[in-house]
Amino acid sequence: MVRPRLKDVAELAGVSIKTVSNVVNDYPHVSGETRARVEAAIAELSYRPNLSARSLRAGRSGVVALAVPDLDNPYFAELATNVIEAADRRGWTVLIDQTQGDRAKERVVISGIRDHLIDGLLFSPLALTGKDLAARDDRTPMVLLGERIGTRRSPYDHVGIDNVAAARAATLHLAERGRRRIAAIGVQRTAVAVTGRLRLKGYQQALAEAGVPADPSLVAPVARWGRADGAEAMSRLLDSGAPDAVFCFNDTLALGALRTLLKRGYDVPGDVMVMGFDDIQDGRFATPTLSTVAPDKALIAQSAVDLLAERLGGGTDKAHEVCVPHRLAFRESTEPSTSGSPHEKAV
Repeated sequence: MVRPRLKDVAELAGVSIKTVSNVVNDYPHVSGETRARVEAAIAELSYRPNLSARSLRAGRSGVVALAVPDLDNPYFAELATNVIEAADRRGWTVLIDQTQGDRAKERVVISGIRDHLIDGLLFSPLALTGKDLAARDDRTPMVLLGERIGTRRSPYDHVGIDNVAAARAATLHLAERGRRRIAAIGVQRTAVAVTGRLRLKGYQQALAEAGVPADPSLVAPVARWGRADGAEAMSRLLDSGAPDAVFCFNDTLALGALRTLLKRGYDVPGDVMVMGFDDIQDGRFATPTLSTVAPDKALIAQSAVDLLAERLGGGTDKAHEVCVPHRLAFRESTEPSTSGSPHEKAV
């Protein structure tokens, strides 16, 4: 089948090729009647603009990169889906890279080794330092996701959430349900585990605010934030004196914790309430369904793509700091009456 051309759309709509081009490129000075006629012709012919040719004329590839630590982590997989959707609305293709949180790989990502392929970079680093960013000499526009690296004078746009406030709200929810032995799963004993430290800080703030004694034995460290790590940490907590609630620093840890509680005969939420973080889809289909902190992943992705587009368009040199809101989704693991249908609270 021959692919329809701009000329074919123009002939069917009874307008010039230039008018079709103006409609395709969303040029504002086209009458409503003419625009409707052209759009009807585009739909009838299933015409798709040649984005590659358009990008080449602009001196760009039309490709941006997204680098994340681990696509096995459902949060990053879901974030990647949102980034792809936001980028597609701008006609961009997304190249996805996985760093495994390794500093050497993350330094390669920012070094510009792929600068001949991509127009810009969206990057969620784990191990990168402020010194690494300061030493970067590649001029490819970059937007950082996750935790801020270095000082606020960094020249790079940043999109994230308030992890301290989110963890505090999640822990307070458990305390407000009358729980007094609230455990935390997710601390990592590494220099780069910034997110875990911020969520621990929020957990500790909530305990102090609620008047709940802080018990160091209820803080369970893990090597990684996977299901097996959560299951093993929950087992250790139960062996040392069962908590009546647990705040897990991400949902995959919480899913592992739920599995251990089920195997060992504990009722959730009756005996132990479980709260996660990230609102991944798996948590909505767990038994019981998982209460969690729900960052607005779609807004994170859209904000990052918009900032990158502004950079590519020659926008201001001033770095932007975007803090995306989050909410709490209360499900069966803390609310037995929900029957799987969450009620939510913006925090």
